[in-house]
Amino acid sequence: MKEQYLLIARDGKDSGAEERRLNVRPAHLDKIRELKKSGEFLFGGAILDENGIMRGSMILYEVSGRERLDEILKDEPYISGGVWKDIEIVPFRLAKIDV
Repeated sequence: MKEQYLLIARDGKDSGAEERRLNVRPAHLDKIRELKKSGEFLFGGAILDENGIMRGSMILYEVSGRERLDEILKDEPYISGGVWKDIEIVPFRLAKIDV
């Protein structure tokens, strides 16, 4: 059975944080494309500040378990590239709403 996890990650606040994000972003998006194809990325996007500048990310993963998510994150470019500094991961269940 698949499990869902919500990742909320905040970027560093140092003067090089925005440049690091922009430099690593293409590799991050390549990784997300792979996870989308496998069905492990459900949705996500950038967290913006009041000026519309990317300051973090949120991602909803659907994986076989926490161990699989940890495996995915081992080569996440935003982690290895020093973009995400504060990462929270919590179990999640997407509501099924009939309309």
